[in-house]
Amino acid sequence: MATSSGNAGWAQLRQQARSLENQTESLFHTYSQFSAAANIPAKPTPEERDVEAKLEEVLDKRDNVIGQLARLLDSEASLNTSALKQNNLSLLREKLSSHRRDLTRLRSTVQQARNRANLLTNVQSDIDEYRANNPEAAEADYMLDERNRIDRSHDVTDSVLSQAYAINDSFGVQRETLANINRRITMAASKVPGINSIIGRITSRKRRDGIIMGTFIALCFIVFFWLR
Repeated sequence: MATSSGNAGWAQLRQQARSLENQTESLFHTYSQFSAAANIPAKPTPEERDVEAKLEEVLDKRDNVIGQLARLLDSEASLNTSALKQNNLSLLREKLSSHRRDLTRLRSTVQQARNRANLLTNVQSDIDEYRANNPEAAEADYMLDERNRIDRSHDVTDSVLSQAYAINDSFGVQRETLANINRRITMAASKVPGINSIIGRITSRKRRDGIIMGTFIALCFIVFFWLR
C-alpha cells in the first residue's frame, strides 16, 4: 500500500516537474524577444522584469519539486524501480541546470543589446548637441550631405548614359551586320548567271499581277455601284 502511494506521489511530482519545464520554455521564448526588439529601451520595462521574475520563480519551483522527488526516492526500497526513477531524476536535474544556464545567457544577450542601443542613442545625442551648439558645423554637415546626394545623382545619370551609349553602339553593329549581309547577297546574285533576269521577271510578273488584280477590283466596284 505504501509502495502504491509512493508511486502515485512520484508520478504526480514528475508530472508537475514536466509542466514547469514547459512553462520555462514558454517564458524563455517571450524573454528572448526583448533582445530582438527594434528599439530596446535604456532600462528594463515592467513587462521584461515580470517575465524575468516569473522565470526565477518557475526555476525555484522546479528545484523544490526535484528535491521532493529525491526525498521520495530515498525512502523507496525497490532497487529496480529506484534505478528507473533515479534516471528520470537525473534528467530533470540536468534540464534544470541547462535552463539556468540559458537564463544567464539570455540576460547577457538582452544586456548587450541594450548597451548597443544606448551607445547608438548616446552618440546620436552627442551629435545633435554638437550641431545645436555649433551652427556652422551643422551647416557644413548639411552642405556635405547635399554634395553626397548630388554625387549619387550624377553617378546614376552616368550609369544611364553609359547604358544608352552601349545600346546605340549595339544598334550600329547590327546595322553594319545587316548591310554586310545585303552586300553579300547582292554580290552572290550578280555572280550567278541569269539570276538578275530571273529576279527582274519575277518582279515584272508581280507588278503585272498587281495591276490585273487592281483593275479587277475596280471593275467590281463599278459594277456594284452601277447595279445599285
